[in-house]
Amino acid sequence: MDGFYQCEANYVPLTPISFLERAAFVYEKSPSIIYDDITYTWKETRNRCVKLASALSIIGVKSKHVVATFAPNVPAHYELQFAVPMAGAIISSLNTSLDPPTLATTLQQLEPKVIFVDHQYIQIVTEAFKLLSPTPFCLVVLIGGKNYTDVTPDTLDYDDLLSLGKSDFKIIHPNDECDPISVNFTSGSTGKAKGVIYSHRSTYLNSLAVIFRYDMKKMPVFLWTVDMFRCNGWCFPWVMAALGGTNVCLREVKAEGIFKSIVTHKVTHLCGPPSILEKIADLNNNKQGAITTRVDVIVAGPLPPLEVILKVEKFGFDIHHGYGMSEALGPMTDRSLRTSDEKEYHNNELAKIRCREGTHNILMEDVDVKDPDTMTSVPSDGKTIGEVMFRGNVVMLGYLKNLEGTQKAFKGGWYRTGDLGIRNPDGDIVMKDRASDSINIEGEIVSTIEIERVIRSHSFVKEVAVVGKSNNDVIGETPCAFVTLKNDCCLRSNDIIKICEDNLLPRIMIPVNVSFGDLPVNSTGKVLKFVLREKAKTIGPSIGHE
Repeated sequence: MDGFYQCEANYVPLTPISFLERAAFVYEKSPSIIYDDITYTWKETRNRCVKLASALSIIGVKSKHVVATFAPNVPAHYELQFAVPMAGAIISSLNTSLDPPTLATTLQQLEPKVIFVDHQYIQIVTEAFKLLSPTPFCLVVLIGGKNYTDVTPDTLDYDDLLSLGKSDFKIIHPNDECDPISVNFTSGSTGKAKGVIYSHRSTYLNSLAVIFRYDMKKMPVFLWTVDMFRCNGWCFPWVMAALGGTNVCLREVKAEGIFKSIVTHKVTHLCGPPSILEKIADLNNNKQGAITTRVDVIVAGPLPPLEVILKVEKFGFDIHHGYGMSEALGPMTDRSLRTSDEKEYHNNELAKIRCREGTHNILMEDVDVKDPDTMTSVPSDGKTIGEVMFRGNVVMLGYLKNLEGTQKAFKGGWYRTGDLGIRNPDGDIVMKDRASDSINIEGEIVSTIEIERVIRSHSFVKEVAVVGKSNNDVIGETPCAFVTLKNDCCLRSNDIIKICEDNLLPRIMIPVNVSFGDLPVNSTGKVLKFVLREKAKTIGPSIGHE
């Protein structure tokens, strides 16, 4: 096998920015972005991104500098997903739900050279800057605020910055495909949010995996209902360039806007958290009939009640349910949910089938359920609980400025999710709970997710969270349910218990305490279960049940 070697002719570092260069050539005059009355072609988008990368270089952004964004899904935010890495820098799209103190803490850790802020959020960023010490260290570029007066004199306008750029700027490609391309922050539901670093290589490969996973064809039409701050929009900015598709941008995600966009632009794909299904299902039937084209909806997270899923499917949507996390660049497993299954299963069994997490994507090397101590795989018996772990080329590089956390996460050569699960005889993984949220009752590990799923199935229940409460009468803990009801709805504690009994939950899984009211959440909307665990300690006498 003599006579071979690696050189520039047979090896080019992988990077998703190459998708844009190809799109500008292959899909030159096809629409790339649609937003209200604005439409760009792929040639125009490529030229705007090159000029923006040039402008970033002119104002001092250099290789490995961080450029942050604080904006909704508007065209400028899409352009930055390409322009920032084309300038050799690292993009970090920040959660627009952050409050000023949390944003200030995030900026202090991130140390961006520039932050692009949509005019809608300038006050939040201004308040965050006041909390920073020393004074703000990054330049502010305002998006869509040409006539906005409440800004500092040194704030730049997005369009003005773009006009500084040169169209012949030489795009900066990574020397090493494992160089970082972006930093995304976790939700912080289990503690302080962590900065997750992605590489050019992992985002390139994950973009291809997304195309395979959802059987996407050339020139799809993607409706931006998933936030770009969620794992770079689950890599869809790069996916759409690879396929020469059309990005339909939305400032606000509302059911009416979703249906209008589908009809007007013939949308083929949209995705986001499961709450998007509830928004669609809540739309008045008198106002909206079934859609006439196929639209794939990809959601990741705990599914809403089965009646919501069936209603959305009857509108004409094909629903895919994924499981993943920031460390895996978004959803890494997928299962298609179809109404045809309803003919084969009773509702309860159908609900169980649909809670399985499916098969991992083609470029995730392996996903397994293991004993976290021995690192041996649990048997595929549908009952032995272990920790869900994965490894592959679409896994993060590590945590920002947290080597100890990175080493702990990758201990044993696998990424340790902290999620508990089982593996069924057919090979599917079923998620049980976060390891930190599960309850130990009489020596048995009990899933709070399963209890929450049953309680949430009642049409009066808006939100529910279950935590463990120490109880002197039993070994270990007992379940304690915190329930938020929908407006003008009323349930009693005994009603919640009856729901669990009617759904044949085992005795030890039926809550012995039920509390009604709003759930505590962080600035990103995640329920703070550690707060509820403290609250559970103060709740009065237990509710007895047979």
